[in-house]
Amino acid sequence: MSGKGLMPRDLQRWRMRFVMALIFGGFAALTARAAYLQGWQNDFLNKQGEMRVQRIVEIPAHRGMITDRRGDPLAISTPVESVWLNPREAEAAPRQIQALSSRLGVEPDELRAEFKDKGKAFVYLRRQLPPEVAAAAMALNIKGVYSVPEFRRYYPAGEVMGQVLGVTGVDDKGLEGLEYAYQSWLAGKPGAKRVVRDRLGNIIEVLDQQRAPKHGQDLTLSLNLQLQYLAYRELAAAVAEHKAKAGALVVLDARTGEVLALVNVPTYNPNNHATMTRDSSRNRVVTDSFEPGSTMKPFLVAAALEAGVVTPETRIDTGPGWFMVGEKRISDVHAKGIVDITELIKVSSNVAAAKIALEMKSEDYWTLLNRAGFGAPPGSGFPGEVGGRLRPYESWRPIEKATMAFGHGLSVSLLQLARGYCAFADDGILPRLTVLKRGDAALGVRVMSAKTARELREMMETVTQDGGTAPQARVMGYRVAGKTGTAHKAAKGGYSADKYIASFVGLAPVSDPRLVVAVMLDEPGGREYYGGQVAAPVFAKVMAGALRFMAIAPDAPLEDVPAPSGVVGEAT
Repeated sequence: MSGKGLMPRDLQRWRMRFVMALIFGGFAALTARAAYLQGWQNDFLNKQGEMRVQRIVEIPAHRGMITDRRGDPLAISTPVESVWLNPREAEAAPRQIQALSSRLGVEPDELRAEFKDKGKAFVYLRRQLPPEVAAAAMALNIKGVYSVPEFRRYYPAGEVMGQVLGVTGVDDKGLEGLEYAYQSWLAGKPGAKRVVRDRLGNIIEVLDQQRAPKHGQDLTLSLNLQLQYLAYRELAAAVAEHKAKAGALVVLDARTGEVLALVNVPTYNPNNHATMTRDSSRNRVVTDSFEPGSTMKPFLVAAALEAGVVTPETRIDTGPGWFMVGEKRISDVHAKGIVDITELIKVSSNVAAAKIALEMKSEDYWTLLNRAGFGAPPGSGFPGEVGGRLRPYESWRPIEKATMAFGHGLSVSLLQLARGYCAFADDGILPRLTVLKRGDAALGVRVMSAKTARELREMMETVTQDGGTAPQARVMGYRVAGKTGTAHKAAKGGYSADKYIASFVGLAPVSDPRLVVAVMLDEPGGREYYGGQVAAPVFAKVMAGALRFMAIAPDAPLEDVPAPSGVVGEAT
């Protein structure tokens, strides 16, 4: 029995020794491992530790400011915060999700779904929040929820500058208008800094700045915000009064080629992207082309004078007010009888214009139109410029040659048309357009002789006098010249019988021209639809304001403009 008692005690001692050996062996292994890591893996471990607490954080760069020519802000960047989530490390109690939902304005169910989606490491919860709203969300101390500073674009003038400036996206990149055209100039380059974060992702220490942010450059436009407000107000009022589908207006400095105002109706508020539609975001002055109608007659007469086909004293018999070109009839609204070249412009005779065109070489008319910028984008700096349509003169048939005399068979943008009239204003020189502040006159292209340009100014001045087609274009204290246009809109298979483009383009003061204003109303729906009735009054109000803003000296008696005794209409 004594032998049987020894066996359990030996087994107990063996077990105890074995366990002790395991314990001491484990300690030995840990000690060896620690020595190995400390002695041979120290740099690696330090690097791994830094990677878990240190981060490279982007320093946002703000976008350059856009101002008008006087320095008034048109587009500025304001600091905002965006809140984002790392679902893989996110932890939140139901009450925290409910609170976060309330502060961010996001549905609770949507937030819960984002928290549960562990397949993602990054998702925005809300972009471009006011800093105080983002701070309230971050005060909840929810693990996995972070904020990042950004910038949001703000447009003080709102809808008045909608299509001109365009918009930026949530990533602060230009999407429309000048924001898009000058993206590389306005955009900055973000910097970077190395920081230490705590377990909640909060920055507790900035270690160093690795790269300083490069902020975007400011952009000074040629536009005058005060004049822009005036132009928008008058155009919007005219569109509403005459029930027009749309309207467009542009003001140019004829000497420098600067765009001083450019407005479209309808428009949108760039501060609210929800107001943007395909129709409201169109910069019609630049991107829409139309048949200009009788506003082209001064160019025809200029080409005829330059070619020696007519002189200012030439008289043309318009007969009964119509004549046939092949099987097509060219007609005036009223019979004009025998007219000279000035009367052709004053009463806007299609018959007289067509007869002159048929006497000319097609090449002579085409050459002047080409020099005046028609058929090519005007190069102002706005995105989406159209070149219009000016076919090669070799393909012109007699009827096409006749109708092009009064603006049918070719198409232009309003900006092209206004630029073309600058040649009449600047003694035959066509300026290079710009939407940036220039100040000094740039080298232009000669379109016609100075003598021809001056003769056309005097002829177009009669348009605004009694008996002309646009006495409502007159401005008190200034001599004004211009031309009306009332063209049937092109439709499938021909022209619409009751849809018109009404326009007026003019310059002032005639003695020393400085400004050109072009106005277009698309499909005026009221009883009045002639350019002299619906577009000329808008021209007069905007031109009067622009002349005052620029302190341009009057060149006519300062007396009230009498109400017109009658308006002669033209439909071409």
